Amino acid sequence: MPVNPSSRCWPLLVALSACAVEAPPPSAPVAPTVVASASATPAAVVTPGPAATAPARRGEPCGELDCRTFASATEAFAEVLATSPKILAIGETHAQKARAGALSSTRHFTEELLPELRGVAKHLVLELWVADGACGKEERVVATQQKQVTAPQAETNQNEFVTLGRAAETQGTRVSVLRPSCDEYQQIAKAGDDAVIEMLGMITRLTERRVAELAEGAAPGEVVLAYGGAMHNDLAPAPERAAWSFGPSLAAKTAGRYVELDLIVPEAIGDSPTWKAFPWMPFYDPAKLGEKTVLYRVREGSFVLVFPRSSGPVATP
Repeated sequence: MPVNPSSRCWPLLVALSACAVEAPPPSAPVAPTVVASASATPAAVVTPGPAATAPARRGEPCGELDCRTFASATEAFAEVLATSPKILAIGETHAQKARAGALSSTRHFTEELLPELRGVAKHLVLELWVADGACGKEERVVATQQKQVTAPQAETNQNEFVTLGRAAETQGTRVSVLRPSCDEYQQIAKAGDDAVIEMLGMITRLTERRVAELAEGAAPGEVVLAYGGAMHNDLAPAPERAAWSFGPSLAAKTAGRYVELDLIVPEAIGDSPTWKAFPWMPFYDPAKLGEKTVLYRVREGSFVLVFPRSSGPVATP
């Protein structure tokens, strides 16, 4: 589906892969059209701080898992950045049609948190993969396979990812996307009922490879940012999901300077087994915390930021 995000000549990219936590399996692809990267003027490099081991201590205590509340999401985000990650892997849960009306994690990140990374994050790897027709019928087969998992997604998702890509490049962050080979498309296309599993593996491999390349070449103080689904970034994934997470590998390659941050919109929280399995869920009381910005430090290098409930109708971007 063509999109004209700006007057600049941007190649057309399709097939965004990210997580919809209430769909089985707990991470599933979606397929909006998103912009490609363009070179931008580099911003200033910041001085690196300590390794990502210090717990967040500011904010008001609110319970287990070093729960803290903050006056704003930017203040909570500052606590995460204070751990000085070399790789900051952000995971989100995509907006769903059934829960329309709340401000999405993508918009929260783009409008509130991305500006805090100006001059810090020189590279952003998005869970976007290219479908330019070069691999023929296999690409068309994969597009058909995706439809079963994209149906529940909110129709605004693709526009929000377009906005995120543009905003990142506007502030000097270079955007990278995933580029599957024709062999990878063929493997997914012939997987049948296991197509989604093959997609998840491909996403994990390509993201890990690109982020590792960028981190290896990053200057002191630079952060490599990854943005996608809230499963591939897991630092301590469940055994049955370990093959779909690049967190442990990238943490090892950066001597522990890998930080996982999941962004949660409270309106999206459900009562499915997948939601109940999150370690922070037993400690999140929407009646007490729903109007506040909440930051959990689940473990060393692993954070969850829950935004406050949206107030009033949400305008379409």
